Amino acid sequence: MSAKHEQEHETPVFTPDAGDLRRREFVALSVATGAAATALPAAAVPAGPPVVEKNVTINTPDGTCDAAYFHPAGGRHPAVILWTDAFGLRPAMRDMGRRLAADGYAVLVPNPFYRIGKGPFYETAANVDFRDKATFAKIGPLMGSIGAPGAAEKDAVEFVKFLDARPEVDVGRKIGTQGYCMGGALVLRTAATVPERIGAGATFHGGGLVTDKPDSPHLLAPKIKARLLVAIAGSDDAKQPDAKDKLRQAFDAAHVTARVEVFAEKHGWCVPDMPRDDGQPIYNQADAERAWSELLALYKSALA
Repeated sequence: MSAKHEQEHETPVFTPDAGDLRRREFVALSVATGAAATALPAAAVPAGPPVVEKNVTINTPDGTCDAAYFHPAGGRHPAVILWTDAFGLRPAMRDMGRRLAADGYAVLVPNPFYRIGKGPFYETAANVDFRDKATFAKIGPLMGSIGAPGAAEKDAVEFVKFLDARPEVDVGRKIGTQGYCMGGALVLRTAATVPERIGAGATFHGGGLVTDKPDSPHLLAPKIKARLLVAIAGSDDAKQPDAKDKLRQAFDAAHVTARVEVFAEKHGWCVPDMPRDDGQPIYNQADAERAWSELLALYKSALA
């Protein structure tokens, strides 16, 4: 990869230890309805091999994307693209990328809103008020920038190129991709755009996977070769009960190996850094850990 395509700034090697993890636990534990997202708590980061974290930039047809890149300190590893939620690249997402790297993956967490500006747009979602019109006035254009026709597809190509050029990445193994809320649809678009490289995709409380538009993500199934895990929130299923059936039908018709399941009740159950919903936490650590275990099982079996 030429210096023209990408720049990086390496931070000191991070080795998880119990004291550091306690200091880095999130204060807020939940998420509000609507836009929800990712990341397991910092306390869940396993004590594993040292992880290197780098801030990188990647040139795309639409500009320069800032991103966080994590990898184990030694060796070559399968790569993963982690698509964030509507609050973008922030400490919570970095924690998730760091944890996944400690599990043995080279992880790229891009700022999906780079077309509007450099991240972070939010340091945390814990204090976001979903009843405030200003919240949606800010989030709407951000989501619109990555949701524009062809945007995610162009990014997917460049992100795969970036990872395949990294010395820490084992290019003999497939790439995984995972996404949360709005990132769920981006997972399907990535898998359909670079099918020869994407071997596994996982969406957690993904939004907009099935729509009535001709560009609905579920209609991309014939282009996908990856194995998929679609983990649905019960609250989302209640609002769109036929979505899971349409997803299963689309994947079956296209002979895509996919598990589509209602995992947990509340939209956003995997996310520790968001607001409470009517005073009640939506983040559910037990269900979040189950989701993480299922994710690792998928990657272990599919990224060969």
